[in-house]
Amino acid sequence: VGEPVNTSKDDFAFSFNKTKNVGFFSSNKTGKDKIYQANPVCHIEIVTLVKDAKTGAVLSNSKVSVLDDKKNVIETKTSGADGKVSYNADCNKAFTIQVARDGYESNSFPVAKTNGGVVNIAADLQPIETIVKEDVVVLNDIFFEFNKSNITREGGFELDKLVQVLNKYPNMVIMVKGHTDNRGSDQYNMNLSDRRAKASVQYVLSKGIAKARISGKGYGESEPKVDCKENCTEEEHAQNRRSEFVIVK
Repeated sequence: VGEPVNTSKDDFAFSFNKTKNVGFFSSNKTGKDKIYQANPVCHIEIVTLVKDAKTGAVLSNSKVSVLDDKKNVIETKTSGADGKVSYNADCNKAFTIQVARDGYESNSFPVAKTNGGVVNIAADLQPIETIVKEDVVVLNDIFFEFNKSNITREGGFELDKLVQVLNKYPNMVIMVKGHTDNRGSDQYNMNLSDRRAKASVQYVLSKGIAKARISGKGYGESEPKVDCKENCTEEEHAQNRRSEFVIVK
């Protein structure tokens, strides 16, 4: 089994308890024969296959990242000609695979906890035009930290899709509408939503999109998606806290 169990010293009588998943061995590495415990190192292999969701064609040159349970990026690789990327990771931990490729809608894929072996992830990506509807570009929720307007990494991951759409359709013009739920004062919500809408615009501009092609404005709680007034559930509040990406032209 190699070091530190099997060394140049006199290491002997190794045994392994499969039920308790622990090993024991004897060694004179300190000058006396003693019994040592050996805890196994467990790894999994996450194999991601990136494909076009409509045609089934494998997609090379896709950016594939593995994230830990706190959404920190552990490593990023690029898929090869076979559309595959492999990662070695620790057992019994949850991960997320994020996949992005030019011309396709970026997506995330959960990796459940498992005790060893190979985990195969089918990362099927939809063509980017799928999120372009008649009058809006449909993105997942743009998350912000509480009472803040800075773009989080997750928010940036979504806004990158809008950047792709604007690059694909060079004459498209977008207006970002920011909305809040009805908790807090009207003016507070109006100001917060306006800052968040403008922060989304600034992020898109930082990716090279011309200023004339995107604008943003906050609407606070004035245009609820669910008009539940003072009797909103948490789910209804969540629906009202949203960003809309309206196609102006």
